[in-house]
Amino acid sequence: MTHQTPAIGREAADTAIADHTDQYFNKTKRIIGQFGDKTVTYAVFMRRPVIFCPRIMLDWMESMSKMRGGTFQIEPCFEEGDWVGAGEPLVYITGSFHNLVDLETLYLQKLGSACVAAYNAYMMCIHMPEARFLAMDARHCAGAEMADMMAYAASVGSRAAQNEHGAAGFIGNANNATAHYFGNEKGLGTMPHALIGYAGSTVRAAEMFHDSYPDDPLTVLVDYFGKEITDALATCRRFPEMAAEGLLSVRMDTHGGRFIEGLDPATSYAVLERHMPRGIRQYRSEQELKWLVGTGVSAAAIYLMREKLDDAGYQKVKIVASSGFSVEKCRIMGNMKAPIDVVGTGSFLPEIWPETYATADIIAYDGVPGVKVGREFLIKKEKK
Repeated sequence: MTHQTPAIGREAADTAIADHTDQYFNKTKRIIGQFGDKTVTYAVFMRRPVIFCPRIMLDWMESMSKMRGGTFQIEPCFEEGDWVGAGEPLVYITGSFHNLVDLETLYLQKLGSACVAAYNAYMMCIHMPEARFLAMDARHCAGAEMADMMAYAASVGSRAAQNEHGAAGFIGNANNATAHYFGNEKGLGTMPHALIGYAGSTVRAAEMFHDSYPDDPLTVLVDYFGKEITDALATCRRFPEMAAEGLLSVRMDTHGGRFIEGLDPATSYAVLERHMPRGIRQYRSEQELKWLVGTGVSAAAIYLMREKLDDAGYQKVKIVASSGFSVEKCRIMGNMKAPIDVVGTGSFLPEIWPETYATADIIAYDGVPGVKVGREFLIKKEKK
């Protein structure tokens, strides 16, 4: 899968680069033009472990190299999807200092956050290897360019988890523009809460959706009226054939301000005692306990929904869980073996933004090693 960089003229591209790069790079470019060029080698690295997610950055750099006369040598240090340790060089870039100096701001923007998002997606998938994931991150992104990077990152992290751990991984995302990263022509999804409010009932919203998309599987939100169990079972009764064929799913998206229908603290503990009695005793932090027996989409809520569906004869109806499924929440749910079929998440997006900062340092001038003190670890080691 190749990220396509729009073709624009050299002059327009140079103007755009100058407008968006750090000004000290623009000033340095002018100085180099006055005093003479050198061939330099940059080492690009990050300060935390990541999953290598370079394609958008590499494609852009390759297009810049062609535009500037093919003057760059770009050497990725890892394969896409590889685990990279903190401080390890990710990419070496060699070429004309004059042609490279003004690109640093822009290529770093295209690398760091994608590598961290890929790492997060990878960790989610290995924590819940049997669950399938749906990337629902686009609404949380700062524009289309970030959404493109994040979808790409989820696909890279997912493939790494699939290849290394046999995880089910990400099956798709929520919009059309980036569906190709997951091998799909279109985004996946059925209904927002707004459709249920419009329809006046959960079952009626399901009927409307099925009338409009009769050939699609049906996933129904069940938390709008605070009657998750009642509305899930009512929908199953309305669509018994789809329920029996495994084409019906209920999506649990209850917000953290209340328990799902039928639960409170005591009954939540009782549910987990029935299913994972030893598991509940492993957790002590307030946040961990909330994910297990608290408000919102907890492990107890998932188990209760599975109980009620099974008891009513709807064993093939799937459970889709969303609402705050971060790496840590996925770890807890995986440890508790919560019976989740699909996770809808945008929480693989980097949470601590400074951790996404990629950095580049020049490590050689005209072939002579040289780097600022303290960054000697970046200098290329000769292969034995």
